[in-house]
Amino acid sequence: MPLTVEAKAQVVDQYQRFAGDTGSPEVQVALWTARINHLTEHLKTHPKDVHSRQGLMNLVARRRKLLDYLKKKKHDVYKSLIERLELRR
Repeated sequence: MPLTVEAKAQVVDQYQRFAGDTGSPEVQVALWTARINHLTEHLKTHPKDVHSRQGLMNLVARRRKLLDYLKKKKHDVYKSLIERLELRR
């Protein structure tokens, strides 16, 4: 089940650069992190759900690529984002 509209709006409000910003790398990484957390909880209760596991791996790869881009182009934004999202690298 995808994130609800309210949950997405809350994440976007928290990580947007300016009003109406939904496509910046920070917002995209935050939304993917929320979906990853949701899928991780789903897979704890349904360990044989292979299709969801594949989707989770794809999301993690997409997030990793965007975080690598941020690290290369805007290192200070990258550092603050991984601290706010409590990610390891």
